[in-house]
Amino acid sequence: MNASRTDAEAVRPARAAPTVSEPSPAPRRLPESVWALALLAPSLLLLASLFLYPLSLSIRSAFTERGGDGGTGNFGRAFDLYGGDIVFSGAVACLTVAIADILAIAIAGYLTLGRNQTAVAWLRWLYRWPLFIPFVVAAQMMRSFLAKNGLMNNAIVGLGLLEPTQTVGFLDWRGVIVTFVWKQLPFVTLIVAGAMASLDRSMIEAARNLGAGRLRVLIEIVVPQIRGPLVVASVLTFVTLMSVLSVPMMINAGSPTMITVDMAYRITSLSDYGTANALGVISYLMTAAVAWLYLRQGIRRDGVPP
Repeated sequence: MNASRTDAEAVRPARAAPTVSEPSPAPRRLPESVWALALLAPSLLLLASLFLYPLSLSIRSAFTERGGDGGTGNFGRAFDLYGGDIVFSGAVACLTVAIADILAIAIAGYLTLGRNQTAVAWLRWLYRWPLFIPFVVAAQMMRSFLAKNGLMNNAIVGLGLLEPTQTVGFLDWRGVIVTFVWKQLPFVTLIVAGAMASLDRSMIEAARNLGAGRLRVLIEIVVPQIRGPLVVASVLTFVTLMSVLSVPMMINAGSPTMITVDMAYRITSLSDYGTANALGVISYLMTAAVAWLYLRQGIRRDGVPP
């Protein structure tokens, strides 16, 4: 009986072992570098089309003579005709940056160290308004405010401080600096105030407990710690001022003037794109020098040899 069962099991075909299905291959994923490039592509395209391409055309035109040959004649003409304006532009921008930095430190310092909360709240609300006003509107406002018979002098005469014959207009380089400072001060103050607000207040409180006044705390403790953001704000302000056309054109009718006015004159009146682009390249180099100083300071601060 057992032998017949064994023979039957031997004759019975062996059951096929279950087959294990191979896993389907995972879908191929693009490298992360490809996705990063795809995300950066719109910004890079915008940068190339609106900055790099016009910059290359400007540099090419600056080194192209009127006959089509290459040379540096446009730069020689620019320095001969507008050398004083180049120096004037740099001086106005640097003086504006210095005044704006000092006032921004004062305002941000009071916002950080001030005890009168009502005054702090009003100051925080008021100082930001010029940030939302375009340069052309600010220039038109200052024309009415700084003129000989403008709002400022009329208010001084109304207070009895001056006679009408003693008033002086400020529609010259002084008016340009006043307008630039008034317009850029909120921008610098926002950066400086944000940097001061992020500081560790333990050092400030310790200095106050030891008897240091608010001015000494601001100059000796707070300002050295916000040097980096202050330099960033200064560089950005300088670059912005070197590109403004409306303010010097509407306020400073005399000479010297900013090189942006000279560039506009060479293009609109003389169709001299070569000299205008040479002045533009000079302004590029001036702003690049300021940016290089900032980068060099940052490298030294981080301990990297220049």
